[in-house]
Amino acid sequence: MTEINRQWLINGNPAGRSVKLLDFKRLDQELVKLKDEELRIKVEYLEFTPSLKGQMENQLDYAAPTTHGQVMRGRGIGEVIESKSPKVKVGSKVKAYLGWQDFATLKSSQVNVVDNDKFLLAHLGPLGSSGMTAYFGFLKAGKPHEGNTVLISGAAGAVGSMVGQIAKIKGCYVVGTAGTDEKCNWLIKKAKIDAAINYKTVDLTDKISRNCPDGANIIFDNVGGEFLNSALELKNLAIGARVVLCGAISRYETFPYPPGPTNYFNLILRRANMQGILSPDYASEFPQAVEDIKGWIDDGKFIYREDIQNGFENIPSAFLRLFSGQNKGKQLIKL
Repeated sequence: MTEINRQWLINGNPAGRSVKLLDFKRLDQELVKLKDEELRIKVEYLEFTPSLKGQMENQLDYAAPTTHGQVMRGRGIGEVIESKSPKVKVGSKVKAYLGWQDFATLKSSQVNVVDNDKFLLAHLGPLGSSGMTAYFGFLKAGKPHEGNTVLISGAAGAVGSMVGQIAKIKGCYVVGTAGTDEKCNWLIKKAKIDAAINYKTVDLTDKISRNCPDGANIIFDNVGGEFLNSALELKNLAIGARVVLCGAISRYETFPYPPGPTNYFNLILRRANMQGILSPDYASEFPQAVEDIKGWIDDGKFIYREDIQNGFENIPSAFLRLFSGQNKGKQLIKL
């Protein structure tokens, strides 16, 4: 009996609008025989990042173009159930771009074998792209010094929560913004940052200045929009501030795109700099980052949250949770 592979295909281009469930289409395909060096991988978990929307729109020049009707991309963890490669054994756990489907067929060169231990799912979070972005974005672009004031948007998200905790490990004073009181309470009580602002209920510019009275030395921005404008107010910028641009989820829902910060001239007045960050630029240093993060987790200096949804049929709706703010920590789904 031929086994069926359930798949979610790209069925729309959400440029300039919200992602919708109708942007994805279900298809069942029969599995075909493997070729030399290929692996059959049963997909067990998938991760979601806002950048997947940009990939659907072909707005990201660091990702290969997508086409209508292709399997939706997605990084995940799965188990090798059939192998035509001597390099990867049946039963191995692997991390790769597996796609939104039950079974992925990839070459051995396209996967990374990971240990089936307590850190297995962490390879989709703090030991994966989110963790590498936070680690190198903060340490390399943020250039922290003990005693610095650090301001983070999207501070309860997968990247932001890591940045806040790394900043505390490095002896900084940390202020984060989030969209619910529950997330703010988690940041203070569990992630142990110093202050958290619910940006939906306050005058954001004023609240930042009250929590950063001497201005922020490091601004780590995951959202853009109103936050970035407020953070760049003269009173909220310390002299020599470093502004790290990681993401801009606020621009994913609108078209034309919202205008850039109206007060960028303050970067000149404060002799500040603004830098974008992409973690693949530091790929050669990933092993050291993974070792450091594992050590912080083992020492109890670092915690992380996984928001795990369940079921193949819920893959698209789990992705949409990122844009409604429903996710609490790293958004994953278990197939």
